[in-house]
Amino acid sequence: MRKWLPLTAVCLGAFMLLVDVTIVTVALPDMADDMSTGFSGLQWVMDIYALALAALLLGAGSLADRIGRRRVYLGGLGLFAAASLACGLAGGPAALITFRAVQGVGAAAMFATTMALLSSAYQGRDRGVAFGVWGAVNGAAAAAGPIVGGLLTEQFGWRWIFFINLPVCALAVYVTLKAVTESRDPHAKGLDLPGTAAFTTGAAALTYGLIRVGENGWTSATTLGLFALGAAAFAAFVLVELRSSRPMLDLSLFRSPTFVAVMAASLLMAGAAFGYLMYVSLWLQSAEGMGPVGAGLALVPLSLAGFFVAAATGKLMHGASPRITIGGGLFLIGAGALLQGWMLDTGDGWTALVPGMIVTGVGVGMSSPALAATAMGAVPPARAGMAGGALNTARQLGMALGIAVLGAVFQAGLADGLEGSGRPHGTAEAMAGGGAGKVLQAAPEAARWVEAAFVSGLRDTFWVSGAMGLAGALILVALVRRPTAVGAPEAPRAPAAPRASAAAEVPAPGAGERAAV
Repeated sequence: MRKWLPLTAVCLGAFMLLVDVTIVTVALPDMADDMSTGFSGLQWVMDIYALALAALLLGAGSLADRIGRRRVYLGGLGLFAAASLACGLAGGPAALITFRAVQGVGAAAMFATTMALLSSAYQGRDRGVAFGVWGAVNGAAAAAGPIVGGLLTEQFGWRWIFFINLPVCALAVYVTLKAVTESRDPHAKGLDLPGTAAFTTGAAALTYGLIRVGENGWTSATTLGLFALGAAAFAAFVLVELRSSRPMLDLSLFRSPTFVAVMAASLLMAGAAFGYLMYVSLWLQSAEGMGPVGAGLALVPLSLAGFFVAAATGKLMHGASPRITIGGGLFLIGAGALLQGWMLDTGDGWTALVPGMIVTGVGVGMSSPALAATAMGAVPPARAGMAGGALNTARQLGMALGIAVLGAVFQAGLADGLEGSGRPHGTAEAMAGGGAGKVLQAAPEAARWVEAAFVSGLRDTFWVSGAMGLAGALILVALVRRPTAVGAPEAPRAPAAPRASAAAEVPAPGAGERAAV
């Protein structure tokens, strides 16, 4: 049993940081009511965590290579625990958003080191088993987040979704100190601080601009200024990476059309499949009168379908073309969102969304394992870890941007649904921020137009999500011209230049490990 203690330590941290991506979803209405925050504040509570995780993942991997992966993992656990305590004690939305960002920094330190720690702790068949368990834990975290969040919020209050992290962190620190040995890369170079700063600025400005669209519109000076800042920062990032001797992301990887397709597919998949869940939760609790537990259970069909399909088809799909696994999965994700929009109507409950959620979950289960294997197979083995880090960055950035884009669509749809109701300006934003319950308490006769407004907003959100999923499928099919098997190298390549940085840079995993990732 002692042999599996390193796996236990890594899985504890991975489960906790991934649960915290979705655990907040069902607690948002209670947060809004307790802190009197608006719609943009709720978006930032969700977005800032994913944004920090995406922006710092590659940089944290480089730091871990240099000073030690165990040390960075422990530091991430400590920072995550401290930030969780501060989130639970936060007295206002600004403090909560700030400490959620700090949580994301700690999560990046943990997530960037998990694969490398497992790779150094296990060899041969044990490594395949370890990656299989790690992959299963990651899938279970997605399913558990809404349920755990609902139970804690309903029984103890929303602050306990953060307090619960403290004993888990303490146990993970104890097991890590007891069982995990230190590992580092003796050839690691320095940190790419300019690249990290440019990427973080670009991602933050773009996300903030999208969040402001709901209030200022697409053509306001503020919105356009933020978009311009984001574009300039991303352009600076490209220049820095091209000129740096130690780039955190080797841009030559993008010479491979397959790698480009996988990065685009990963970004669009995260936004299309998961970006609308917070708005569904707001509808269920604000307009449908469900509690946090009921709302959490209503969201489970998607994640459970993804979990079981990934587990059942991982080995069956190994060797299949990415056009089938990833392209087909993205098509189902898009089709599932469109199905939800088509089936939802005024007066319908959460059951109208279940068929579409299941279809979307099947698509997630088909595409997720293949994304990792295809990304690593499209690059030289020495760059497999960097490819994995870039893939995870794209996923988290897609989640952050998806929430922001769909938030603007949702709020505009609410406003359209309120036309003719005679409600004052600002009602749509108040409803989007969880205020529908107060409206219904003050005027029960308003139930009809409140329901109509939410259905209008959600339908628009599902249409855009569906378009994102289908666009990802088309990009994948267009760029992956040759039917390369999942995980197979794209083509013979010249030896790679000395590696620069790695987010958990490890040798390319074998078939079992690829399916798990």
